[in-house]
Amino acid sequence: MISIQNLSMAFGVRLLFDEVTLNLNKGKRYGLVGANGAGKSTFLKMLAGEEQPTLGEINVRNSATIGWLKQDLANYENDRIVDAVIRGKPALWEALCEKEKLIEDDIWNDETGCRLGELEETIMHYDGYTAETFASDLLEGLGLPEDVHQNLLNTLSGGYKLRVLLAQSLFNNPDVLLLDEPTNHLDIRSIAWLEQYLIETFKGVLVFISHDQDFLNNLSTHILDIDYGEVIPYTGNYDKFVQQKKATSEQREHDKMSAERKIAKMQSFVDRFKAKASKAKQAQSRMRMIEKVEVAEIKTSSRIDPKFAFKQERPSGKTALKVHNIAKSFGDKQVLNKVSFELQRGEKLALIGPNGIGKSTLLKIFMGQHQADHGNFEWGHAVKVSYFAQDHHETLKENTSVLNWLTGAAPQSTSAEVRSTLGQVLFSSDDVEKNILTLSGGEAARLLLAKVMLEKGNLLILDEPTNHMDLEAVEALIKALKAYEGTLILVSHNRHIVSKVTSRVIALTSKGLNDHLGSYEEYLKEEGIDYLKRD
Repeated sequence: MISIQNLSMAFGVRLLFDEVTLNLNKGKRYGLVGANGAGKSTFLKMLAGEEQPTLGEINVRNSATIGWLKQDLANYENDRIVDAVIRGKPALWEALCEKEKLIEDDIWNDETGCRLGELEETIMHYDGYTAETFASDLLEGLGLPEDVHQNLLNTLSGGYKLRVLLAQSLFNNPDVLLLDEPTNHLDIRSIAWLEQYLIETFKGVLVFISHDQDFLNNLSTHILDIDYGEVIPYTGNYDKFVQQKKATSEQREHDKMSAERKIAKMQSFVDRFKAKASKAKQAQSRMRMIEKVEVAEIKTSSRIDPKFAFKQERPSGKTALKVHNIAKSFGDKQVLNKVSFELQRGEKLALIGPNGIGKSTLLKIFMGQHQADHGNFEWGHAVKVSYFAQDHHETLKENTSVLNWLTGAAPQSTSAEVRSTLGQVLFSSDDVEKNILTLSGGEAARLLLAKVMLEKGNLLILDEPTNHMDLEAVEALIKALKAYEGTLILVSHNRHIVSKVTSRVIALTSKGLNDHLGSYEEYLKEEGIDYLKRD
């Protein structure tokens, strides 16, 4: 379906990858992985034809359609939501619009009749008479209920608008589908639906970027790894890729060490006997052999793990938080109703549930950013809270540098502590001078976690901390949270981190609160409702 020949891409003197040759085949699902900045999004843009390579070529089979999740919301703001989806097939949309105009003009002659016949053929060819039903099915699967489909797109929040664009890219049923972080703005049920749709319904070539390890594992038939200035294909899902890459790396290291030992042994013989006439020929032979031994060059990986570490200045009292009958509505919509629970020191709580059920709202009530309509909550003795907001723009909105922002956000820390912490989360001496308004999603997440590290709170509230993080950063965060001795409230749609870190699950549902003491796997066995994986 897609043939890539000798592809190279560079920005100035920075080479992303060089001489890449690949074939991407129909029916295969390729997970694209690599460190932040390795070139994943650039690779997708080149496949979509929106970015031109420095060298080489990409050939897509003649007449193959490409679906690409664009961020061009401005083009559809005044469309009905369902129409914005149908516009994913431009030829169909144009035919429907022209037919509607001809009927409205109410001018009937042979020319009009002939044209209407042509338009009917186009509409039939593109399944136009079931288009609205199909579009509605996609929207419902992605979490937009039927009663909003006739509303204008501009009535939705930013995250839901992006769901409409995702539905638009699926509606075209393209031969090639390119998705960059499709789960970032989806709730857990929508992720489940999308995963199932892409596995069971979509039949073309899928190339996607995701930092959700479970999504990668469940969906990928192949992994494309951008590292060492190459794009290296692996067969299997993400876990198999990790095993294969580790085995290959260990083998290369073993081969290098064996070659170096062999050279050292022969060099020792040469050094001992090169001056002896009786051994001179043997020494010369060893020297020629040394010249022929090839020592494999071990390239440096572009992947660098951050070093997260969360410490508490002092422990809190035995009970960290009491929540009593909290309720909250926005207009006619009630998002929280009689939420009550207690959280004990050292517990690691996963707060889960469908999108819009009120998880982030509850956290904002705890942080004083919203007021509850009814009920109350009480922090325990000596509780010190550190908060990571889901929307980075709420916090990082000043026109200042990374270093200045963190220095101001952590006034209790010395300059040396601030710089050291920034280094731990992968901000180099040059990076600390970046303007925070220009940071990527991954960089912003690491900066906010640096603030949490310096605050040394004994209760961490983390709202979707893994959004925009690469897989290595997610693993580093899991390790740090498991080692953390304080109390944790975690909201995440990422099953991997929830499963690895938390020891208690509270599911907010439309019927009330479901409180389970134990791991997420134990919760699943008892309740049978998997909010973080496809049904």
